[in-house]
Amino acid sequence: MTDKSKVSAGRFRLVIISLLIILVVSFLFTLCLGAMRISPSSTFQIIIDKLFGISPSGAHLPTDAEMNIIWKIRFPRVLLSLFVGAGLALCGGVMQATVQNPMAEPYILGISSGASLGATFAIFIGFGVGTAFGAFVGSIAATVAVLTLASYGNRMTSVKLVLSGMVINALFSAISNFIISLAGDSEGTMSIKFWTMGSLTRAKWDNIWLPIIAVVLCSIFFMTQYRVLNTMLAGDEAAITLGINLSFYRRVYMIVVSLLTGILVATCGIIGFVGLIIPHIVRSLVGADHRRLLLTSLLAGSIFLMWADAIARILIPNAELPIGIITALVGAPFFVFILVRRGYGFGSNN
Repeated sequence: MTDKSKVSAGRFRLVIISLLIILVVSFLFTLCLGAMRISPSSTFQIIIDKLFGISPSGAHLPTDAEMNIIWKIRFPRVLLSLFVGAGLALCGGVMQATVQNPMAEPYILGISSGASLGATFAIFIGFGVGTAFGAFVGSIAATVAVLTLASYGNRMTSVKLVLSGMVINALFSAISNFIISLAGDSEGTMSIKFWTMGSLTRAKWDNIWLPIIAVVLCSIFFMTQYRVLNTMLAGDEAAITLGINLSFYRRVYMIVVSLLTGILVATCGIIGFVGLIIPHIVRSLVGADHRRLLLTSLLAGSIFLMWADAIARILIPNAELPIGIITALVGAPFFVFILVRRGYGFGSNN
């Protein structure tokens, strides 16, 4: 680690406490936003009633319509955005260390497109219940294709990995668009477009638990792997000196990331750039030590996607933008910024 990556424990605690406060405030405030604005006081009363059984009181009681909107529609959606944002940021941080490339994330490397293609094909053939399975298979297929292409002819390099990811991303996106053009019924077409543009509109209490559990388990797993991830940033030579088999860990990490990405895409479609921009922002705050980086990325990713979803809900009156559009509008300029910026510290390398 360089001096840039060493951050005092006091600063780290301050960042975590600040993000936790912002997270709680953002969660409560974004519940109020939507086609029907609901006051923060009514929203708070509804949450207290549903979670703790304390009935609302006072002069301004929430209506039944407000209670249904908050608890049945917005609460599961905002909760899902919290965990999806955390999961995507986690995947980005892990992949950037795994492939030693600051531009790596599931969207850039084609994993999200692979998962979307698998889900798209499942919908197209009428195998609706197998959508999640299709996303799993697609994400793993994309990972295998990227790694195989990047390793062809010589050893894998960061440039080859990014270029291979772009090729696979373009190829799988083209196949998905071709399938969309073949979809005859409007319902099937709209379902497929849902996967390719990203949306949280289908968040319900009965379908949010799989991604939540997956994010929690993967977060715990990768938090225990911070030493290996830190070693990856130091380079292969340092890993060999320490007796760490990086090839084994890279395969394991890519498989876990692929599975988590498949679950997230099966739930809400492609939401790009979260895994790219969040780890970079966090790295500038707490350094490159993954013991701190991953935890901070989870919180920052949650906050980012909650607000991206809120903007998607309210930006156009009486309509809703796909959340993938919002994240792309923010992420694409940031991607260019990373390309042209000089002197950026990424782990032990500038």
